Amino acid sequence: MPELVYPPVIAAAKTMFRVLDLKITIEGAHHVPRTGGAVLASNHVSYLDFIFCGLGAHESKRLVRFMAKKSVFTHKVSGPLMRGMRHIPVDRRAGAGSYAEAVSALKRGEVIGVFPEATISRSFTVKELKSGATRMAREAGVPVLPVALWGTQRLWTKGRPRTLTRRHTPITILVGEPMDPAAYPDGNAMTEDLSARLSALVDRAQREYPDRPSGPDDTWWLPAHLGGTAPTLAEAATLDRA
Repeated sequence: MPELVYPPVIAAAKTMFRVLDLKITIEGAHHVPRTGGAVLASNHVSYLDFIFCGLGAHESKRLVRFMAKKSVFTHKVSGPLMRGMRHIPVDRRAGAGSYAEAVSALKRGEVIGVFPEATISRSFTVKELKSGATRMAREAGVPVLPVALWGTQRLWTKGRPRTLTRRHTPITILVGEPMDPAAYPDGNAMTEDLSARLSALVDRAQREYPDRPSGPDDTWWLPAHLGGTAPTLAEAATLDRA
């Protein structure tokens, strides 16, 4: 089936990146396989993360099919685009169908994008991961690649106003080495290792980020352990429950 929607959307996104002069750094893109199935498992700090996670696969000329909540597919604007790009809707009350669809796509050689934290991390640190990303990789027999994103939260994140026209923002995309399911005795061990690898990549992206807050009122986008005013993991969990 020809790709009629995805390429124009990518072209439009890249044009916007140039207009806004985003300073995008991508490392490790060569880890994304040029053929065959794979899972990209990314941290989640922004509503725009799927765009930038997908960008990490462009060097390998792969189109990433993301798993996203069902409501995005029923929206009158985003819905046709999401369906046209063949992303996978997730009904959190009945997730077996979307899981099976993702495994089938992986076996067909697709690259599937997953945010294993399930929701945006208000603390900007890696939350406890759900096991779906590693379970589907093990079932399909494909690698998992951890992906760290940083800087995207400055454009649009939970609890903050959108600043989609913000210019010159540095964006970091780090793609980690593939994790072979055959190297792990069980799914729990693989999920734990994914969490450790993802946390290390995110920490590196944060510490090497070229920008610093412009003043005391601009520390919201940094995690608390790096001197920012983002909530801690425990405080973020309380906010999420509320």
